[in-house]
Amino acid sequence: MNVVRPDVTLDQAREIADRCFGVHGEVREVGSNQDRNFVVDGRYLLKVANTGYTDAELDAQDAALLHLRDRMRVPEPQPSVDGGHVARFGDGLRARLLTFVPGTPLIEHAHLAPVVVARLGDLAGRLVSHLADLDHPGLDRVSQWDLRRARTEIDQMIGSLSTGRDLVRRAADLACDRLDSLAGDLRTQAVHGDLTDDNVVCSIGRDGRPVPDGVIDFGDLGHGWIVGELAVTCASLLHHAPDRPLAILPAVRAFQRVVPLTGDELAALWPAIVARTAVLVVSGVHQALLEPDNDYATERQDAEFRAFETALSLPFEVAEAAFLETPPARFTGPPIVPVLPVRDLSVTSDLPGSVLETYTPEEGVAHRAGEPRLTETRIHSFDAPATVPLGVESRLPAGTPVHAPFDGEVHLGVLRGATLDLRLGGVELWEGPVRAGDQIGAVSGPVYATLCSVRDLEPPAFVTPEEAAAWQAVCPNPGPLFGIRPAPEEAPFSRDALADVQEHYYADPPRIERGWRQHLTDVHGRTYLDMVNNVAAIGHAHPRLTEAVARQLALLNTNSRFNYRAIADFSRRLADLAPDPLDTVFLVNSGSEAVDLALRLVQVATGREEMLCVAEAYHGWTTASDAVSTSTADNPDAMATRPAWVRPVPAPHRDPDALAKALAMVGEPAGFIAEAFYGNAGGIPLPDGYLAAVYEKVRAHGGLCVADEVQVGYGRLGRHFWGFEQQGVVPDVITIAKAMGNGHPLGAVITTREIAETYRRVGYFFSSAGGSPVSCVTGLTVLDVIEQEGLQANAARVGDHLRDLMETLAAEHPIIGAVHGLGLYMGVELNRPDGSPATEETAAICDRMLELGVVVQPTGDHLNILKIKPPMVLTEDSAAFFAAALARTLSEGW
Repeated sequence: MNVVRPDVTLDQAREIADRCFGVHGEVREVGSNQDRNFVVDGRYLLKVANTGYTDAELDAQDAALLHLRDRMRVPEPQPSVDGGHVARFGDGLRARLLTFVPGTPLIEHAHLAPVVVARLGDLAGRLVSHLADLDHPGLDRVSQWDLRRARTEIDQMIGSLSTGRDLVRRAADLACDRLDSLAGDLRTQAVHGDLTDDNVVCSIGRDGRPVPDGVIDFGDLGHGWIVGELAVTCASLLHHAPDRPLAILPAVRAFQRVVPLTGDELAALWPAIVARTAVLVVSGVHQALLEPDNDYATERQDAEFRAFETALSLPFEVAEAAFLETPPARFTGPPIVPVLPVRDLSVTSDLPGSVLETYTPEEGVAHRAGEPRLTETRIHSFDAPATVPLGVESRLPAGTPVHAPFDGEVHLGVLRGATLDLRLGGVELWEGPVRAGDQIGAVSGPVYATLCSVRDLEPPAFVTPEEAAAWQAVCPNPGPLFGIRPAPEEAPFSRDALADVQEHYYADPPRIERGWRQHLTDVHGRTYLDMVNNVAAIGHAHPRLTEAVARQLALLNTNSRFNYRAIADFSRRLADLAPDPLDTVFLVNSGSEAVDLALRLVQVATGREEMLCVAEAYHGWTTASDAVSTSTADNPDAMATRPAWVRPVPAPHRDPDALAKALAMVGEPAGFIAEAFYGNAGGIPLPDGYLAAVYEKVRAHGGLCVADEVQVGYGRLGRHFWGFEQQGVVPDVITIAKAMGNGHPLGAVITTREIAETYRRVGYFFSSAGGSPVSCVTGLTVLDVIEQEGLQANAARVGDHLRDLMETLAAEHPIIGAVHGLGLYMGVELNRPDGSPATEETAAICDRMLELGVVVQPTGDHLNILKIKPPMVLTEDSAAFFAAALARTLSEGW
């Protein structure tokens, strides 16, 4: 076919649209590889066909569009003034007018979330399904995009390549050889032929993600392989995630749910992808040589070559194993070297947390294959690291003999057996034929051994968890060669016994089993920056806390009715941190308990029941603490279901008259409770003077004032140890928890002796675990670390840096409506262009941030605020990584 586009100007296109189709309006040209396309009046697309198309081929395209118009969102052919769908003009040129399908081309979205990739696969499957019963003479055509002709087309155009010719030639030959061997079992039918991210248009979902729902450009319609249609779609995805070839899997799975593929078709899929990318590379260069001014062709060359390189990065056999979900290969055989003790390097091993920062290999040990290694994780990484070893590592003395596990021949450093290749790094091998048990060499350094069933394929030492199962299907675990037994099989992991209402982060959460400072590591060895954990105030797995708790557990842990030093020391330490006249402490297990107890104290001390609280606040889940919790994010019916003794006042950040209304609502209350710094709403400071005015009026009417410091206290705000200090007030009761125990269940109430003593009117106080020896030692150690490691000052310094970074992003990205907070308690508010809360977008952004290695979650009544409350050990490097991840998310999409 002639691949040079017809020569048509804008004026000619305007005249054709008017004269031949009766359509008027603004005309602009849009890209095409071989046709000329013009948008007319924003409603139509005028297509001037390449002269190489036959009339039958154009008629087949129109037949397909009419066949699909009630089933999918596709262009609809419009009649010409002469009644047909094709208008002829000039020197044998033909034009067709189609309705313009509105939407954003998928190619304009840099990042495609797995759900979007799956939607594209589903769209491809539905298109194939709908075209299955289409028959037309124009489908029998010769097309350069028909993968059945890939070798021929590459042969014809490869001379256009000035660089990379040999690489493309070898890759194409291997792919086409594989396709030729399978071709007889590959089904054919009518296919679109070019269902790519260029030819799929999207609406935008409520979450801001693209929804692929429109198909355009049927110029390559014809008979072809069903699996070829999927290969074309998958190949177009590769440049979106060039380092993750298996990121296409959601598309493959979704396609198969609509159009199940045979085993042979799945075996052909990756070779077809390689062939497709090779054709794109040679065609793009060839087209650019024919038409240097064809920007559509030249601008795509870099992306097409990246896709080709990505396709080459995964062997056919490994990709096939991924598509077929092939189980791991197995190997048994005798040890080939002396057996060494196994050193566990897994995520749940006894390695110190500092291994995330540095690790020195040990001598005289061996390490398992197939087990994700903590030592291979990476902090501050957008990409999941290659943590899964395909081989066994053994640190034997130099000169140790190595023996053959099976008959074969040592050639170029590889023992080639009948079905397996054995590669032995760190071994000086002797070339030649060998029998099982023969010595084949001697250790010369750290030994690394891999087995592979694919001849001459050298497996990587480590692979990502995403690719591990596929590689293990062709690389059996060589553990038996070193006398290593498989690790004990873990019991199935299931949360089925938990109540469904038990909240957890993310719809598909990673399984976190390890923490260190401001980092969390999942079972696959992926390490995330923890930006949400104000519970772990001094960082995860702090050595001082670990040692102190272990020592106390070895000495004594009992209930607080016994007399021991830790409870006295800890209570005094807390009382000394509170302003006068607060001098008396109750120790409990949690923030909910602390608030519950504080409310009871206030009601008993005043002899009244009514409590004032603030809208959009959260205080706990016990009966009393839930009663004063008004956040509709936690309970959609919160404001309508408060008990009679609770009176919520307006949220001070929503209503400019909130203070006046709050003061007017003060009657004869028992008290008033509020977060001293609006944590649940997204780290929003209360208006200056708000608490002072409310406290004054409440006290004037005989009530008491409670400052809920569970989330924001303990130095997190940087310039203030307590949140109420920012308001210049002293409450009558303080509630604290979370940071107190660094994850240990610990909470407290601090008040005056006078208020505390009133509790005797209703009985005595006792908490089994609250104030236990271990809890008190935990609390003391946390306070020591905060003080001695300068964590409050760190919260101020790093918090200022982080705020500067967030405000810079806010200036660049309109979705950021505001940056709230102080120190290391911040909120980044996300809004839509009309100012409404970007609730669904915020959830999707959090999912994307997780993919990039950051744990962050929504907060606020509309769940449109990124809550930023990381461990107080956060560094400026970590703050910069968080900002970079958010910048990338907002720039590339989520």
